[in-house]
Amino acid sequence: MGFAGALVFIFASMLVGCTNNLAVSALGEPGVIHVGGKVLCQDCTQGWNKWVNGGKPMKGVRVSLTCMDKRSRVVHYTSDTTDELGQYDLAVNKYVNGKELQTKRCSVRLVSSQDTVCNILTDFGGGKSGVKLNSPTSVYRSLIKYVLNPFYYTTPMCDKPDTDVDVSEPKDSHRQGGYY
Repeated sequence: MGFAGALVFIFASMLVGCTNNLAVSALGEPGVIHVGGKVLCQDCTQGWNKWVNGGKPMKGVRVSLTCMDKRSRVVHYTSDTTDELGQYDLAVNKYVNGKELQTKRCSVRLVSSQDTVCNILTDFGGGKSGVKLNSPTSVYRSLIKYVLNPFYYTTPMCDKPDTDVDVSEPKDSHRQGGYY
């Protein structure tokens, strides 16, 4: 390899290095925490293996991030809508009102689905009750990223009915202590 070839190689390496640095700096703004994940539709009418492993990505699902302070007051709330691949990316400033955000007091949960068929919240993956941010998936320079396990919606056909009888319900007036 001659001098010209070496020069081209060095220039190409610098160009690739600059491009990668731009990509990293665009995602890793200083003082910003990213939370990402995926939302899938789980169809119970399929076989067990397809039901557990074959979730379909959902577009247009709203996912929220709520952060609380020590006195259980909301200090930050944000939400995002999933793309065609069912992915969301929530970004939050590391400092809110001059104080560092306590990420262990933040939780991510499902809010709503625009899908007319797959719109029943499930807690499979913690989407209904919310998932706390415990430890980041990746920390690189100023980039802090949490990648959560998938959240799931299901169809009304797969929704488990609530069969627990509440003792505060009124009793049947025709029979002693009966319930409908």
